[in-house]
Amino acid sequence: MTGGYASVAEPHATPAERSPSRPGADVLVRGVSKSYDGKTAALDDVDLRVAAGEFVLITGPSGCGKSTLLNVVGTLDEPDSGQVEVAGRDLARLKSPAAFRRHTVGFVFQLHHLLPVLSNRMNVEVPIIGTGLRKRERRQRALDLLDEVAIGHRAAARPTELSGGERQRVAVARALANDPLVLLADEPTGALDTAGRDQIVALLGRLRDTRGMTILMVTHDPARHAFVDRIVEMRDGRVVSERRA
Repeated sequence: MTGGYASVAEPHATPAERSPSRPGADVLVRGVSKSYDGKTAALDDVDLRVAAGEFVLITGPSGCGKSTLLNVVGTLDEPDSGQVEVAGRDLARLKSPAAFRRHTVGFVFQLHHLLPVLSNRMNVEVPIIGTGLRKRERRQRALDLLDEVAIGHRAAARPTELSGGERQRVAVARALANDPLVLLADEPTGALDTAGRDQIVALLGRLRDTRGMTILMVTHDPARHAFVDRIVEMRDGRVVSERRA
């Protein structure tokens, strides 16, 4: 697969070499627990600290709590106990979690959730509607974002006309629509082959280096990647190990 990806073998830039357009955000998880049925703990007293601009992989077997942790950080779920802070803000005290999601976090999922009846450009425009930008400005921003993830040449196509890797690039562009401080990626490479997986991880790493945003990415694959800073392993709702990538 081609189309302008950074080389997967190229190491990420050091903090001193980055020129981010907007700095990322610290993420702090303290003693967080979450149960969906009152019996089985999806998260069990989890502690995790992620520095602003860090790219962290969260790995572990299915059902270990990886996605739940991302959902809690992204305010899609509320913890039963514990505290989560993003950019110094206690998420339990947010007046508008929806506004937090709109302005602070971006989401990329394994199933890209693109709207098949819309063009790729219009899919990227959807999160920008209601931000105050005029139609022409929204259109140009969407085109610029698609160019940034090397899929601008397919802006007029629909998601059904793209490969899996191309659709994920559109999904990444959509996640960047409102310039998030934190990108939460839940198994974004789960449906891709090895080459597609490496290309998406390299793309995220390059975006982190240029934008400075913090990235938490859930994956079943603990393989080391040049762009990743740290690998966190979870089992049975707990963080069991952390290591530099």
